[in-house]
Amino acid sequence: MRIIVLLFILFILISLGSALYYLVKDKGQSERTVKALTVRITLSIVLFVMLMASYYFGWIPQTGIKG
Repeated sequence: MRIIVLLFILFILISLGSALYYLVKDKGQSERTVKALTVRITLSIVLFVMLMASYYFGWIPQTGIKG
């Protein structure tokens, strides 16, 4: 579970970085920045829901993530 969460965070940061890159490169004239930010928001929501479901089903105990 820990690896999945870290991968999600990594993908979120990559998406945020690509949005910044497209914003600077395209000077706000294309939709690539919006698409990258949409991917970031979607990944963040999926990660949040996944963590809430994992806690509900007992995959993540109150003391932390099982290793």
